[in-house]
Amino acid sequence: MSSQFQLMKERRFRPFFFSQFLGAFNDNVFKTALITLVTFRAGQLTQLDGAMLATLLPGLFILPFFLFSATCGQLADKYDKAAVARFVKLFEIAVMALAAWGFVAHLLWPLVTALFLMGLHSTLFGPVKYAYLPQHLRPQELVGGNGMVEMGTFVAILIGQVLGAWLVSVTDSGTLVAGVVLSLAVLGWWVSRGIPQSPAADPGLRVNWNPLTETVRNLRFAHGNRTVWLSLLGISWFWFYGATLLAQFPNFARNVLGGDESVFILLLTVFSLGVGVGSLACEKLSGGKVEIGLVPFGAIGLTLFGIDLWLASPDAPSGALTLAGALATHARLLADIAALGFFGGLYIVPLYALIQTRSEKSHQSRVIAANNILNAAFMVASAGVTLGLFALGLSIPELFLAAALFNAVVAIYIYTLVPEFLLRFVVWLLIHTVYRLDAKKLDAIPEDGPAVLVCNHVSFVDALVITAACRRPIRFVMDHRIFRTPLLGWLFRTSRCIPIAPAKEDPALLERAYDDIAAALTAGELVGLFPEGQITDTGELLPFRAGIRRIVERSPVPVVPLALRGLWGSFFSRKDGPAMSRPLRRGLFSRIELVGGEAVAPEVATPDALHGIVAGLRGDRR
Repeated sequence: MSSQFQLMKERRFRPFFFSQFLGAFNDNVFKTALITLVTFRAGQLTQLDGAMLATLLPGLFILPFFLFSATCGQLADKYDKAAVARFVKLFEIAVMALAAWGFVAHLLWPLVTALFLMGLHSTLFGPVKYAYLPQHLRPQELVGGNGMVEMGTFVAILIGQVLGAWLVSVTDSGTLVAGVVLSLAVLGWWVSRGIPQSPAADPGLRVNWNPLTETVRNLRFAHGNRTVWLSLLGISWFWFYGATLLAQFPNFARNVLGGDESVFILLLTVFSLGVGVGSLACEKLSGGKVEIGLVPFGAIGLTLFGIDLWLASPDAPSGALTLAGALATHARLLADIAALGFFGGLYIVPLYALIQTRSEKSHQSRVIAANNILNAAFMVASAGVTLGLFALGLSIPELFLAAALFNAVVAIYIYTLVPEFLLRFVVWLLIHTVYRLDAKKLDAIPEDGPAVLVCNHVSFVDALVITAACRRPIRFVMDHRIFRTPLLGWLFRTSRCIPIAPAKEDPALLERAYDDIAAALTAGELVGLFPEGQITDTGELLPFRAGIRRIVERSPVPVVPLALRGLWGSFFSRKDGPAMSRPLRRGLFSRIELVGGEAVAPEVATPDALHGIVAGLRGDRR
């Protein structure tokens, strides 16, 4: 069984998961019931125009994200997150009691007030939701845990919307809706009592109660970490894209497909289940680590299937379309929507995990608060852009096409600014197409702090294979001539490899390389080295050169030996060696291994000692 499902058995995750699930569920039951009520039965509540109210109410729910996210982020960093979560659930009970009165008495103002307060409830819980996970999950569990949370959120949204609409449709009395939302709030509080203690990240923090100045400060702080900031923009873009699609699903179902409410629910169900499956698939596809290489993969899927959704959309409705008719006649269109959800899950889960691992621990909740502010801004912008494109004469399918093309432009822009995303994508493709990588016993590679990794040199892609297996970026030391290779050279420059040359060829470059290595280790980075100095042309392990000794004498850090097995004779190994022959060639999907050994203290990390260790790890498998 996958570890992400095993988390459901553990107290450190299960109460938190169901608390956030029930909160999202209740949010959507209440919102959908209210919007359905004002859309179809506005006369029971007010003389105001129902269509106008249905347009304004979602904005009222989003407003607290702009006003209070920065303040809520501070509170989540200052106080125990479990205590904050339980307070939020008590607050939810009070809000739902107000909403229950509005439903039973058919009064609009308590319902509108409750909607605003539920937005505040979500604003306060948001920073807790994502900052809680890195406190209680191990690094290899973060992707799976985030996948479970995203899956649970979208399933809760789906079921909540369906239940909210159904509750209003079955009775004119508001008592049933009132009972359900109040019961869900009480159940959520009861579940939250099981959330374990989560010590404050910054208990000495002085809260700035001015939301405007704190919002600016939050955004400025998040902007200081380039990778985190662009990840926040990437997540916000997903919500822009998703909001653009989801907002049009009702009209798409009715005006383009000619369907009824059941067809709209079908579209929403297919998309939500796609996101859930994609979120859960992240752990398997990433090998249990934060694999941002999935982000470009998700972006490609969002563009390709967005374009195909436009192609699969009918020019005009063929008649009254039922649920069964939609399943029978629009299988391709439904597959496109499911794929959009699936690739959306692949896109967003690694970004959340990246933010959790790369942002400063003392500011995690405030970074998540900055994310919520940007998300809200992008969703509001989505509505404005949609109105503008409709004013230009675009149809709903053409709007989907425009969003898909915008997605490609945004993706290319972000990956140009942070090439690490694209590098990890290439690495991920390499070990899922050309090779099948089995990484073993890599625990000696430290989670943080400096170390030197040494490995045998079998092929032109050894550095990429090791990069794929390691959770941390690695600065590889590499022959300067490889940097002139058209494709691989660009990848290695992008990953900040350190070029080196023999002393007789370029002594200045050699000295600069040792200086760069020392600077990288001083900065706490990992440095990767192939001590043989060249790719083997026989498949045998060549002698290790003396450079490794010079490195650890200048920077006394642990040395972690690694061994690559199964790469010799594969597509990227040398073709000009005397032992290389065509029968030795290994085809696509070849299984390869990367095996690690115990860390070696710098004082005993001699070339001969390391050579013996790597030879032992390698065995007789080339």
